[in-house]
Amino acid sequence: MKFFEYMAKEVFRERGIPTPRGRVAATPEEAARVAAEVGGPVAVKSQVLAGGRGKAGGIRFADTPDQARQVAADLLGQEVRGYRVERVLVEEKLRIDRELYLGIAVDTGRKLPLVIASVHGGVNIEEVPEKDIVKRPVDITLGLYPYFARGIARRLGLEGAVARQFADLLTRLYRIFRDYDAELVEINPLVISGDRLIAADGRLNIDDDSRFRHEDLPEVSEATELEQRVREIGLSYVELDGDIAVMANGAGITMATIDVLAEYGGRAMNFLDAGGGAAVEPMAKAMAVLVSTNPKAIFVNIFGGITRCDDVANAIVTVKQQQGIPVPLVVRLVGTNEDKGVAILREHGIEAFRDMGEAARKAVELARQGGER
Repeated sequence: MKFFEYMAKEVFRERGIPTPRGRVAATPEEAARVAAEVGGPVAVKSQVLAGGRGKAGGIRFADTPDQARQVAADLLGQEVRGYRVERVLVEEKLRIDRELYLGIAVDTGRKLPLVIASVHGGVNIEEVPEKDIVKRPVDITLGLYPYFARGIARRLGLEGAVARQFADLLTRLYRIFRDYDAELVEINPLVISGDRLIAADGRLNIDDDSRFRHEDLPEVSEATELEQRVREIGLSYVELDGDIAVMANGAGITMATIDVLAEYGGRAMNFLDAGGGAAVEPMAKAMAVLVSTNPKAIFVNIFGGITRCDDVANAIVTVKQQQGIPVPLVVRLVGTNEDKGVAILREHGIEAFRDMGEAARKAVELARQGGER
């Protein structure tokens, strides 16, 4: 579970990690009040569970409360990186002298916390050359002692008061990591402003398997509105950036479907796993959702085991009869009750393929034709 930035910073402040002055706002008027309380220029930051907000126009600056009101009005209700903005964080605009990166993640290979730090902050850590990144595993039986943190500060070339602040901040960050059963806690950038270190941004991702130990934590979903709608049907759905809608049965075959589309030059619009044994009604609802996304083509790839091919065929026919399928539809059916499923589709003028590669090639071809039959 991912925390919004403002939630992560609330935890940071509670644990003594400096953050910019400010707070979250849900309306333009509230944003103006916060800006007035802060005084001076402010940053107005959309609160969405996605990176790259600045490049997407989700972080803006305002010099006055009135400007903050207008900026908040522009951001609230808009989409940033596919997520609807429901809150903005209004906080003081920092004077930035240097930007560092500091994070602690789970090293799944060694099964240990891994401290990651760099003098190149404010950018994705994946874009930083490996030679400029300091990585140190933490022995979980010993914990993170001040000497360990001071060693990281030295590797970054920090000195004096800033180095002491860094060491103190890192030990506090590790305590958050352990107490919250985090998968990731990150400050990017960790800003040097004069002689102060300030967490200008913050991430805190909690291990879902530890939620029973943290019943007091709020429930945060990173699903988009469309993803949530499909999940309420009981199916797994993730939005992607292609133009061919995909439905398959099982995570493995769904990923294989996305891969084979890419092999033939196509791009999947989504990941929709109908699972094993999904009934006609939820599958019909899922098909209806795919139609509503306005793809250039729809590719249904079913390898019937528990999932019966005739149930899939009936779901497709239900959608066709009730609302129509205005885009090209490619169906591949193999497995349990395959002959019945193929016969049902043929009765309604829908061709069914047996070979996944052939079906994928056809879907890509139709999508390239701009959705024309």
